[in-house]
Amino acid sequence: MKKFTDRLKHIKVVRALVYGIVGAITYPGLAIVNRLRIEGTEHIKSLPRKNVLFVSNHQTYFADVIMFIHIFCAVKWRKNNRLGLPYYLLNPFTRLYFVAAEETMNGSFISRFFKLAGALTVKRTWRAEGKEVRRGLDPSDTRKITDALKSSWVITFPQGTTKPFAPGRKGTAYIIKNLQPIVIPVVINGFWRAFTKRGLTFKKTGSLLSIRFKPPMAIDYSHSAEEILEQVMHAIEQSKEFMLKGKHHLISALDK
Repeated sequence: MKKFTDRLKHIKVVRALVYGIVGAITYPGLAIVNRLRIEGTEHIKSLPRKNVLFVSNHQTYFADVIMFIHIFCAVKWRKNNRLGLPYYLLNPFTRLYFVAAEETMNGSFISRFFKLAGALTVKRTWRAEGKEVRRGLDPSDTRKITDALKSSWVITFPQGTTKPFAPGRKGTAYIIKNLQPIVIPVVINGFWRAFTKRGLTFKKTGSLLSIRFKPPMAIDYSHSAEEILEQVMHAIEQSKEFMLKGKHHLISALDK
């Protein structure tokens, strides 16, 4: 069954159907029930259709990725920093994969269905079944991402968790160093406030959901994986520097 599902998600028609269903269901919650601010789509309009890696912070299991799908489809229809009416789902952008934890994508019927949207399921490097488990980089997981980049765009969340300012995983840095893709950093916010952790039900309506695409990163591939990871974490505003800034702003707000 797993192999059959894996084959299905590589079929364009199947993925387009999944995008249409998921997109139609989620559009009201993203663009109507809540407020949406999109910035920087000019940085993705002229990208090649392969070997592009989007690195982003992570706030919910599914809402973040679904938002990416909506935006990429809208950009295909020449929309700038907005979604507008979702007729873009009639002919969606399907050259897209996203990296997700295997245990998350196998957790329910809905998540297994969403795997057909292009999930590259990987084993968690430091967490499995609720327990802390340190693992090295799994070669099979790396091959999945390598193969996907040869023909498509890939979204990955270097932290592998929805916890803010969690450390990044070296696996992302190794992929960047070895494959040298175009790397687009993305910063999202507000999803944790609007949705529950799974990102499928509302926690608070009327929230501002923001997603900002930055210019392609200038990366020196001769640098170590540790240095590249540090650069990535800074670009997605999850480094220690940004954590300290956040604490400073919080203290200032409490003092007023």
